Amino acid sequence: MNYFVILAAGKGNRFVSKIPKQYSNYNGKKMIFHSIDKAIQSKLFNKIILVISPKDKKYLKDLKNNKIKIISGGKERMDSSLKSLDFLKKYKPKKIFIHDAARPDFSVKLLKRINSKFRSHNAVVPYLSSDNSAKYKNKSKISNLKRENVYLTQTPQCFNFNILYKLAKKNNKKITDECSLFLNKNLKVNFIKGEVLNKKVTYKNDLKTRKLNYGIGFDVHRLALGRKLYLGGLKIKSKLGTLGHSDGDPVLHAIADSILGACKLGDIGEKFSNKKNKFKNIRSTILLKKVINEIKSKNYFINNLDINIIAETPKIKKYKSKMIKLISKLCEISENQINIKGKTTEKLGVIGKEKAIACQVITSVIKNV
Repeated sequence: MNYFVILAAGKGNRFVSKIPKQYSNYNGKKMIFHSIDKAIQSKLFNKIILVISPKDKKYLKDLKNNKIKIISGGKERMDSSLKSLDFLKKYKPKKIFIHDAARPDFSVKLLKRINSKFRSHNAVVPYLSSDNSAKYKNKSKISNLKRENVYLTQTPQCFNFNILYKLAKKNNKKITDECSLFLNKNLKVNFIKGEVLNKKVTYKNDLKTRKLNYGIGFDVHRLALGRKLYLGGLKIKSKLGTLGHSDGDPVLHAIADSILGACKLGDIGEKFSNKKNKFKNIRSTILLKKVINEIKSKNYFINNLDINIIAETPKIKKYKSKMIKLISKLCEISENQINIKGKTTEKLGVIGKEKAIACQVITSVIKNV
């Protein structure tokens, strides 16, 4: 039984903003949602616990997931952490991950690596070595430290629940992370290499300068008997299916084209030529994932997708929620960043005569510069 705790009750006074930093917009969505989405994507956790200030509930109105439980935090980090442990005790967890909401850029890969390293340890903590020369001040004396021996610890951190709970219950000192409880009692901690991008947002200047771009995508496919029908990644039961070199999904093709356009990276015809056999009958889900991986490598992030599916049949309303759920996973964004509208041509033209299906998409992307 694994549980993921996100500590988000802090005021973040150094951030200086009307909106607490954990709920400020970061790469297209609330900062805390990055941690929530990655915890869900990892499929490692029975529940995700958000520890927040009661007055901040208004920022989480659009959060709907039965795996997520929101509880009130305390005055200090150590108080909020203990409240999460008190709450989880009834579930009898084996291990618990604790994470700071102000670290939105850790990866799912890091989560899985921490989890795999836990098997023979009671505490696993990611860290980075210092790139700077390090000094230590003790009263009036300042000493040199070997920077390779300086560990800059990160979250998420993973612990044996029972051991951490006992340590937290007995602790009366101010701590900045749960790892400190283990080290204060000379208990062994398995330190593993962390991630350079997994930085903590403390000041507004820590937010990267962002540029918003837009792209338009359009695709249309003929309908024919004996072909499969894929729309928005879903296989839909139908007598008619789309003709195409790949699986002929006009929705995912238009999405991919709009994303590439927003990022100024060409189009899907250039990326996945219909003259290449390796793309013959390939699922468009695979093609879209390739596009997402490419834009991420260039520091682009999707901010919003607005999708028009133009078809006389099938009726899009029936499949809309499933499409949104699948597209959100493929594009690694929240469902509330996607809007789908079903349109008809009032029986006019080839679409109205059920001989074709088209899709148009407008995408906005954010680039970190």
